[in-house]
Amino acid sequence: MAAPMQNAENHARYVPGFHFITGSLTIAVLVWSVKRAIILQTGDAVLLALMAVALLGQFWYTRAFPLAVQDRLIRLEERLRLARLLPAELQGRLDEFTADQLIGMRFASDAELPALAKKVLDENLATRKGIKEQIKTWRPDYMRA
Repeated sequence: MAAPMQNAENHARYVPGFHFITGSLTIAVLVWSVKRAIILQTGDAVLLALMAVALLGQFWYTRAFPLAVQDRLIRLEERLRLARLLPAELQGRLDEFTADQLIGMRFASDAELPALAKKVLDENLATRKGIKEQIKTWRPDYMRA
């Protein structure tokens, strides 16, 4: 069965086992262990609560670090794509794009990217979501982290 056509509304990626099951269990362990530490006030209970905080940190950074690397790669890919597709009058403005702007434009087709890039710079569109909403011909990315 083919994946549904990707667009601005459905492009976010959720991995149920990670986001919902592991995330919920991590939060449940944190709540339970903190409650237990407050009630029992023992060294073991406090240590367990600290371990739960560490587990929550691991859960968070296990997702945050790969996303940061992915954003860096997207920024590089989009700069290379813009260098290839932008007209000469916009080539000198490549350094004006923020990381969020580059990441927001990544879903635009090659045909619409130059006009979108000009609009992003001229109107100072800054948010990823706002830029994605401007895209008319969506270029899907099924290889996100």
